[in-house]
Amino acid sequence: MSTAPDSSFEQAALARGFTRIAGVDEVGRGPLCGPVTAAAVVLDLTRIPAGLNDSKKLSAKRRAALVAEITATAEISVAHASVAEIDALNILQASHLAMIRAIEGLKTPPDHVLIDGNRLPKALTISAEAIVKGDARSVSIAAASILAKEVRDALMVDLAQQYPGYGWERNAGYPTKDHLQALLDFGVTPVHRRSFKPVHNILCQDISVTR
Repeated sequence: MSTAPDSSFEQAALARGFTRIAGVDEVGRGPLCGPVTAAAVVLDLTRIPAGLNDSKKLSAKRRAALVAEITATAEISVAHASVAEIDALNILQASHLAMIRAIEGLKTPPDHVLIDGNRLPKALTISAEAIVKGDARSVSIAAASILAKEVRDALMVDLAQQYPGYGWERNAGYPTKDHLQALLDFGVTPVHRRSFKPVHNILCQDISVTR
C-alpha cells in the first residue's frame, strides 16, 4: 500500500540541529530533447500544502494548484542544465549541475538538503542526504518534484511552438511513438540531445546517406 510523503526526514534533520532544510528533485532525465530541470524548496513546516506527492502521481490540474500553494508558502528556486551541457557531461552529471544551481539560487542558503535519488552531487558543499524514491517519501522533495515538472512542462510547450510536429506539448520530449516518428519525418532539431541513442542513430544515418 503506497503512503503519502510526510515530514519525518525534515523533522529528523531539525532534531539533529539543522534549521533550514531544502528538498531537491529534478525532472527531464529521460526525454530526448530540452534541458534537465531541478527545483529546490524550503517548506514552512507549519504550512505544508495538503496533498503533496510524487509529481507523476498527480493530475496536471492538481500539480498547478499545488505550485500556487508552494510558491505562496515556501522559498523556491528552479534551475536548468542545457542540452549542450547534457551532451558534454552526461545526463547524470547535468542533473546534478541543475540541482546545485537550484540550491545556490535559494535566497537564503539551506544548511541541509534532502535529494531525491541514490547519489549526491559531488560538487555539493553542504550537509545532504540522498533519499531513494524521495518524492514519494519527503514533503520537501515532493514539492520540488511538482515545481520542477510544472516549469519544465511549460518550457516544452513553448519549444513545441518553435518546433511543431514533435508533440512536445503532450510528451514533454519523452521518446513516445509520435516523437520518434517525427524525428524520422522531420529530423533532429537544435534542442535534441545528440548524445541520446535514438537521436545519435538518426544523425549517424544522415551522415552515412550524405557520404
